[in-house]
Amino acid sequence: MTSRLRRRILGAAAGAAGLAFAPWRTMASTFGYPRLQQGPMIGDTGPTRLTIWGRANGAYTIAFEYSKDRAFTAPLRSAAVATSAASDFTAVVSIDGLKPGTPYWYRPVVDGIVDRYQSAPYAARTAPAGAADFRVAFGSCARIARDPVQRIFDTVVRESPDLFLWLGDNVYADSEVPEAIADEYRRQRQVHSLLPLNRSVPQLAIWDDHDFGYNNSDGTSPFKTASLATFRKYWANPSYGLPDTPGVFFEKHFGGIDFFMLDGRYYRSPNGAPDGPGKTFLGASQTAWLKMRLAASRAPFKILACGSGWSMADGVHGDTWAAFRTERDALFDFIRDERITGVVLLSGDSHVGELNCIPWSGRGGYDFYDLVSSPLAQSPSDSWVSQQPEIRMRKVYAGGANVGMLHFTPAPTPSLTFTLFDEWGLAPWKPLRLTPDDLRNGVMTWGKLRA
Repeated sequence: MTSRLRRRILGAAAGAAGLAFAPWRTMASTFGYPRLQQGPMIGDTGPTRLTIWGRANGAYTIAFEYSKDRAFTAPLRSAAVATSAASDFTAVVSIDGLKPGTPYWYRPVVDGIVDRYQSAPYAARTAPAGAADFRVAFGSCARIARDPVQRIFDTVVRESPDLFLWLGDNVYADSEVPEAIADEYRRQRQVHSLLPLNRSVPQLAIWDDHDFGYNNSDGTSPFKTASLATFRKYWANPSYGLPDTPGVFFEKHFGGIDFFMLDGRYYRSPNGAPDGPGKTFLGASQTAWLKMRLAASRAPFKILACGSGWSMADGVHGDTWAAFRTERDALFDFIRDERITGVVLLSGDSHVGELNCIPWSGRGGYDFYDLVSSPLAQSPSDSWVSQQPEIRMRKVYAGGANVGMLHFTPAPTPSLTFTLFDEWGLAPWKPLRLTPDDLRNGVMTWGKLRA
């Protein structure tokens, strides 16, 4: 018996008489073993670093013991991070000094003791050091009230992605109350089919309306600061906005590819406002940041991820970029005028799987492809029937849950292949394959790639 555990038992025994009259919450706090209530979940990962999120069952420290072998013959331990009621007992722990592209075994340590409920180790891999062959899964719209089983994550685990991107409506809180939003996160983190993914694959996230606030909510929300504080407690992203520009947007470099994860809610004008230069989707500061980082990128592909669809499918009064066409078109013109190659768009929200194209080749640029995965766990929608995007590259998949998969290969020619999978692991339509030569000014591709 360790001295720490002996002191805990003796202290509990000494106060037993008083506990006879204490509320059950006090008794549970005294006798409950320190442990993770939710997690572990792998967050932002680099070539020499693993970041792990967890939520304890009280104000305990969280650390992780790790090893290059499953037997833990020479284990090391990360620094411990204290939790508190203010952090909702969550913590993000960093394990540094690791080797690139290497699997490591780890297990949670709560209050200085290996978690009794999760003593068997899990494995996660650090990011590659440079350009690599890797896979990224992405999706949106996970509503546990509609789908508590969420078998789509069985498909995701079978496909073995190296990274997972949550594109918003990651929970359906539909509330301005931080505790209500946090409770939805806790419930979603305990979905059984999701656990293997969380424990082994890096998870990065942005939000959309239902995890930001209410349906179609925007930057006029008086609750957005509190929503952002809750979001930050439950995700282990590399950063959140800029020092003078709060939000959930950030840039991530992984395997030689640049990912730009965008915040489409915090600064968003109301959808119904008249379109024009004064109407904004990203806000001036986020837009300037995005343009600067795009111009600086030398990656063969630049992925722009957003919760709302990029095409005109939802119409000028919908909850997509179509209602912000002035700002959208100015961004596309900037990409053309600055000769920025390799831009590909990701989105969600529509409750169907889609592959649409915005043909900027007709304007001297190149064709932008909007790759859409939705829902992960939510009822499918029939609203697509009346929608008219610029170009539909594939028939809409409205058969239920789906997840998008991006496969990047660096050689002999860099390529990106997008495949949509349903919850049975089947692809409802032909994948789309792109190379950097397809995504440069003056090249029209949608005609030959349409199926």
